[in-house]
Amino acid sequence: MPPTDLRFTKMHGCGNDYVYIDAWRERVPSNLPKLARAISDRHTGVGADGLIIIGPSRRADARMVMFNSDGSRSEMCGNGIRCAAKLAYDHGHLTTAKMRIETSAGILDVELQKRGHAVVGASVLMGRPRLSPATVPVRLGASGPLLPLTLTIAGSRLRLLAVGMGNPHAVCFIDDPDDFPVATVGPLIERHARFPKRTNVEFVSRLRDERGVPVLRQRTWERGSGETQACGTGACATLVAAILDQRIDVRESIIRLDGGDLRVEWPADDAPVRLTGPAVTVFDGTYPA
Repeated sequence: MPPTDLRFTKMHGCGNDYVYIDAWRERVPSNLPKLARAISDRHTGVGADGLIIIGPSRRADARMVMFNSDGSRSEMCGNGIRCAAKLAYDHGHLTTAKMRIETSAGILDVELQKRGHAVVGASVLMGRPRLSPATVPVRLGASGPLLPLTLTIAGSRLRLLAVGMGNPHAVCFIDDPDDFPVATVGPLIERHARFPKRTNVEFVSRLRDERGVPVLRQRTWERGSGETQACGTGACATLVAAILDQRIDVRESIIRLDGGDLRVEWPADDAPVRLTGPAVTVFDGTYPA
């Protein structure tokens, strides 16, 4: 292998796919935004929703750094952190099922799920939702716990609920996400002036209950990546918004995404949100960095 080649692992959680670099064993390039754009390109690169670096931390068991496919830095990714934890365990850097991972949104507790000796998923304590305008952030006069705003986008008036999950989200409850122009409306909300750091956008409806647990259908326009198969922090924001907006009367839900299902629980207003879902290795490879 030429010395300039960079070893990587491609992984996904519910189809939300990232290229991972193991910083314990690889020399990480200095220009990560450039690398993220190139390696994420689905025509000329590996193809992914972004780039995640997982490596040593001075404050926790590991540290995760994330970039979107457009090269912008992101604070956190719920699907990404599950896969990062799996990689750290699979590569032998961490040896216990419970670990603490440092992110730009704080240090989060992760517990791996195994089938035999194989890691198949993880449960993550995603922290408490951030429900003040400054912490989402969103430009809004009112202050939590419910942060509604109405925007006229592409000729339609849309009611959004702003929720911070370490990164900003705008949750929009509509009749049918599958028949909604996400690719048109999503980027307009993402870059709206009300969101100073841009925002992820969730388009959501309630489907039915499965064994007493509500199922919420979600499509996501991700800040810096476009529409993705799944969004873990978005699933958490969706549950929080559904509870605060009194759309469900229990504190857990199955979030049905294009790439599969995630389970989200928010036991109490002052408790962290728990996200549970799969973590899958797709393949290993090398990239000329």
